[in-house]
Amino acid sequence: MRTLLALVSAALLFAPSALAQDAAANYPNRPIRIIVCVPAGGGVDTVTRIVANGLQKRLGQPLVVENRAGAAGNIGADVVFHSDPDGYTLLAAQSSPLTINPLLYKQMNFDPTLFEPVAIMTVIPNVLLVRPDFPAKTAQEFIAYAKANPGKINYASQGIGTTSHLTAALFETVTGTKLVHVPYKGTAPALNDLIAGHVDMIFMELASAIKLHEAGRARILAVATAKRIANLPDVPTLGEVGAKNFESRAWNAIAAPPKTPAAIVAKLNKAINEVLQDSEVQAHFAKLNLQAAGGSPAETAAFIKQETKIWSDVIKEAHVPTQ
Repeated sequence: MRTLLALVSAALLFAPSALAQDAAANYPNRPIRIIVCVPAGGGVDTVTRIVANGLQKRLGQPLVVENRAGAAGNIGADVVFHSDPDGYTLLAAQSSPLTINPLLYKQMNFDPTLFEPVAIMTVIPNVLLVRPDFPAKTAQEFIAYAKANPGKINYASQGIGTTSHLTAALFETVTGTKLVHVPYKGTAPALNDLIAGHVDMIFMELASAIKLHEAGRARILAVATAKRIANLPDVPTLGEVGAKNFESRAWNAIAAPPKTPAAIVAKLNKAINEVLQDSEVQAHFAKLNLQAAGGSPAETAAFIKQETKIWSDVIKEAHVPTQ
């Protein structure tokens, strides 16, 4: 009897693992939905569609990209969080819903630490971008103008808690300036108002900013990197103009609902890394000034944890209010 009970217990113990392996072996056998938690046209959306196209070729199933914007990514993230953990609903997100939104929003229906990290798609440096007719023509002049006119410069962001918002908050702390925050629901509407002159500035990812800069529709005054960027050799770093050790980057990731089987996550991760390493995809990214990332699920989790710590410190030091 004891032997029989032991066999039954062992069978029950290994049954979930066996089922997960079977699910991974047959995965995917139907279309996969990727929910992008920003509006169409932004950096996350653009990258996701490039990656989705490559995944479709490798996984042999259609990938449907769906935009669910709002609340700094929380709306789309909430949908994915409560989806079945079977690999058929994924999240494509910027940093905020996966890192520091719990520190900014009093009420959230999901815990970002429970998502299954799949892969970082791209990492992009941030730059200081101003409207084309802004009176300051250099980064030094901008900082001087901001100090002389506290509360008179307004800055756009992609929403509360996004990298553009927190980078501006960090800038205020480092430079001793006071800016006015104007949050939007994504990259496209924020940049449209910047170009139209309705807002003064934004800390924006290089990929979205450089074309506007080159076309004269906006101006990049400085880059938030340790060294100057090769494509902008005449543009100084913020560190060069007085904001020492000032670095900020935008990134976007693919994540799966909590408890998605590790075997499915591994299969997705492998396919995404293959897409990111594809020569055509890298050439496409290069034209958009994007840097492919990749890495294992464990490395993705470690990266997200590190970013959470960095921006949590910024929120505390800058006293960013909760919503």
